[in-house]
Amino acid sequence: MIILGDALVPYEETSFINKLENITNTKANSTILFDFNENYLKYSYENNLFTGVIVHTLKEALYANALHAKYIICNKPLDKTIQDIAENYMFDSKILTIIESNDELEIVAMNKIDGAIYKNLLG
Repeated sequence: MIILGDALVPYEETSFINKLENITNTKANSTILFDFNENYLKYSYENNLFTGVIVHTLKEALYANALHAKYIICNKPLDKTIQDIAENYMFDSKILTIIESNDELEIVAMNKIDGAIYKNLLG
């Protein structure tokens, strides 16, 4: 299970962006996090960037996977739906549920979601 943002577990460098220009201020090889945006997603795809895309619908998740997002990030209960689709279609993207505390980790695991990301990393 992937856990991003926990004080106990080391995790990769991430940067939340809300403007395309902010990508130039991120560290090399870090994962760029952003709310679903077609322009950001297309730019990331064309430049082979590691991305985590916050989605609000299944359609957004499908696009994120098709454009090689490393992580598809969503809230409960959408996480289970997207995870089921991801397993059926063998997505390369990993599905992460947004959590606020480690008290939620067991629920994420029991729902068989790929991982969790703490809300404080998302802007």
